[in-house]
Amino acid sequence: MGSIPEIKLNDGLTLPAVGFGTYKLNGNEGANAINSAIDTGYRLIDTAYNYENEGTVGKAIQRASVPREELRVASKLPGRYHSYDKAVTTIQESLYRAGLDYYDLYLIHWPNPKQDIYVEAWQALIDAKKWGLIRSIGVCNFLPEHMERLEKETGTKPSMNQIELHPFFNQEEQRIWHEEKNIQTQSWSPLARASEVIENETIGSIADAHNKTITQVILRWHYQLGSIPIPKSSSPERQLENISIFDFSLSDEEMGRIAELTRPDGRIKDQDPATYEEF
Repeated sequence: MGSIPEIKLNDGLTLPAVGFGTYKLNGNEGANAINSAIDTGYRLIDTAYNYENEGTVGKAIQRASVPREELRVASKLPGRYHSYDKAVTTIQESLYRAGLDYYDLYLIHWPNPKQDIYVEAWQALIDAKKWGLIRSIGVCNFLPEHMERLEKETGTKPSMNQIELHPFFNQEEQRIWHEEKNIQTQSWSPLARASEVIENETIGSIADAHNKTITQVILRWHYQLGSIPIPKSSSPERQLENISIFDFSLSDEEMGRIAELTRPDGRIKDQDPATYEEF
């Protein structure tokens, strides 16, 4: 396996082109899975305050086979702490839970537009970056109008937007908008409902043509779209499979065939950022 290419964000921070998701990886078993991922070659580790495993991630980093500065660790601010003072305290608490001095990336998990205080939360992230607690600040699940407001009211735009993105919901319009604004796209649930997607005949035929797995084809598709996928697996074999996507490429025709799989109702849990509230 070759090394993972790096992508530079609009504030200069570099991130690997594939990361490792940690949702539901908890306790010693979770820390072991994260250590396995680091040993396999992952350097971007994604967690969130609401995953209740920042401590697990921190323990894995303590035990890691590589120094902290070689890793990129990301966490996320939950919706119930959007007000400025609560957001500042929560960022500190996030760091205490993980036993870290700084996060490389910290994101607002959802805009929660009904509450309408995400700009306050953003100001807290801007200040935490000034204080050295965070190296790069971004958002998740924000729509263009939310991000335009952040920049208009604070003068600072996100380095990244992590969104639901997979073959059944490819977010083409949002991705084009990100590209125009120089905001990096990151994909959560990059494999959609894995049980459904691995049965997909279109992707299966492309995988056969390249002698790769369906999962590898999907993750390669994300990479060629310019998005950073963050697949999760506790199996060392699957972790290696998910990162071994840089020795082949998909043709424009193959990319087009996968693009045709998207559907208007493709969201996994119908979580529309225009209305969804996360606490």
